[in-house]
Formats: sequence, C-alpha cells, structure tokens
Amino acid sequence: MKVFYSDSFIVGLPKGHRFPMPKYALLRQQVLASNIVKPNDLKLSPPATDAQILRVHTPEYLQKIIHGNLTESEIRRLGFPWSSDLVERSRHSVGGTIAACRTALQEGLGINLAGGTHHAHPGHGEGFCVFNDVAIAARSVQDGDGIQRVVILDCDVHQGDGTAVIFRNDPSVYTFSIHGEKNFPFRKQPSDLDIGLPDGCDDHMYLDALVAGLEQALNASQPELAIYIAGADPFEGDRLGRLAITKNVITDRLKIFMARGERPRDGEEDMCLR
Repeated sequence: MKVFYSDSFIVGLPKGHRFPMPKYALLRQQVLASNIVKPNDLKLSPPATDAQILRVHTPEYLQKIIHGNLTESEIRRLGFPWSSDLVERSRHSVGGTIAACRTALQEGLGINLAGGTHHAHPGHGEGFCVFNDVAIAARSVQDGDGIQRVVILDCDVHQGDGTAVIFRNDPSVYTFSIHGEKNFPFRKQPSDLDIGLPDGCDDHMYLDALVAGLEQALNASQPELAIYIAGADPFEGDRLGRLAITKNVITDRLKIFMARGERPRDGEEDMCLR
C-alpha cells in the first residue's frame, strides 16, 4: 500500500490564520507511530504539471496562480495569501492524488494524506482550495490510463461544490456528496447525488444515509475507479463541523466503503483514498 504525502512543502501563513496547516505533518507522524503504514510505503508526492492542471482549470486562472496576479477579492475567496510556496505545495498535493489513483489502478488501493480540495472551481479557488485535486486526478486517469467511469465519494462535512460544477452534465464522472446542509458552502451546487444532513446528525442517522447513498452512487456509476474524500470534520469534536458523529463511525466509514468495493460487481473497482 503506497501512501503519498506533501507536508514537507511548507506554506508560511500569517499568525492567527485559521487554516491548520500543521495537521498534515501531524497526520503523517501519527500513521507512522501507529504502524498503520510502513516507512518504505510513504512516498513524496510528485508535482502536478501545467498540462494536468489544465485538464480542469482555465489557462487564465492557472497563470494568475503561478504569477500571483490574483485580485484582493480572489485572495479573500481563496482564503490564503499568495506565495510561491503555496503554488509549489498545491502542485504536490494534486500530484499526490494523481499518484494515489494510479497506484489504485495497479494495486487496488492508493492513499494521499493531503488533497480533497473540492471547493476549487475551473476559474477560481475557494475555501482554502487552490486546485481541485480529485477532479484533476479523475481527468488524468481518464485521459492517460484508459479509465472511462469514475465515482467521487465525498464525505467531507462541506459540500464539494467545485467538483459538482466541473463534472456537471458529464456522465463519465459521478459525484456523490454527503455533508452538513447548513454548513459552508452556503450556496450548494448540484452533484449527481447530494445528501444534506441536519445540524446535530448522530451516528445512526449518518450511517443510514451513508450506506443508502453509497449503494445508489455505485449502482448508478458502475465505476472502474472510486475516489474517496475521507474528511474527518463530521466528527463531533470538530469546532466547525456542526454534526455529532463519533470516532467509531468515522473509522467505520472506510470499512463500509472497502466492503462494498469487494462485493462482486460487473468489472473491477479500485479505490483512491484522500
């Protein structure tokens, strides 16, 4: 099992900035300390190329990001101050998801410890998301690896609005988002399947909705590759999540996804975890 990381690319943020950038290094340390991953299986994420990014994002937006020509309103919408370090880290974060997907196609499973930047739209960044890594990865395996059908299973507490926009009216990529209905983004974009959960949603309600949504998404998409965004923010202890999901259910999600992927289906299904 190969696990890709990009936390060695440091982005300096202003003091008091609310994005918890150290979480990525802490996660890598934890998976090593817990013996979840062997040291030799941890791989530095490669950078995404301009050609890969342009499969999803507009040339104008990419040039703005590369050269730091964002307007003040665009920077506010993105949530990060521009820096060359931000560009470099974002490239490697995207490259990690592409590499994880290609590993999944070869070995059945691949993992990226970063990514899940599902608020990035074709022409702008948003909500701390510079490039939409899952969309770029989906397009990369379609264009370069002969994959025709992809499903994106988004379990972040925030709806994947950017991903929904990118693949709107595209039957080759099925988008499923289970999220807090009243949480960011406040203007949702329609995915192929959206399940909006009420504030305070508990374990029982969450699991019932997740299992039903997963069955519907997989049956409708018949995917060759599943990209799973394993957001931890539905957890009851998340200060902005607004749901009441325990750690046990956060863990059980992966078991449910893996068990569903192992059931007999028409064709093979591989999984990229992000």
